[in-house]
Amino acid sequence: MKKLIGNLSELQTLERVEKKRPGANKRIVELRALIPAPILTHYDRLMARGKKGVATIKGQVCGECHVQVPRNTILILMSGEDIQICGNCGRYLCLPEPVNPAAPPAKTKKSRGKPAALAAVA
Repeated sequence: MKKLIGNLSELQTLERVEKKRPGANKRIVELRALIPAPILTHYDRLMARGKKGVATIKGQVCGECHVQVPRNTILILMSGEDIQICGNCGRYLCLPEPVNPAAPPAKTKKSRGKPAALAAVA
């Protein structure tokens, strides 16, 4: 299911932003072939109204209508079991891409005995 939402999100980006990019129309056709007809119909209905078809959850809130998303919906999205629709605006919901923060600085061990400078002298 994550792949399906990923395809919908990519399709939305291509159709709204990058439509004039060379090769975009070919990729749009490929993505549309991968998405089941009922989901694509709902998505197209939203897009025809000038709305986005996919909304990213930001801080447990729908990124488009700003209404809190139930925790159960978020858990289902996290597990990848099913796709979910916002109960308020009707957009397909997706979780934000995980950000890989820079590795935290390595912790150094503190010596319990003498400081290193004193241990070398002794």
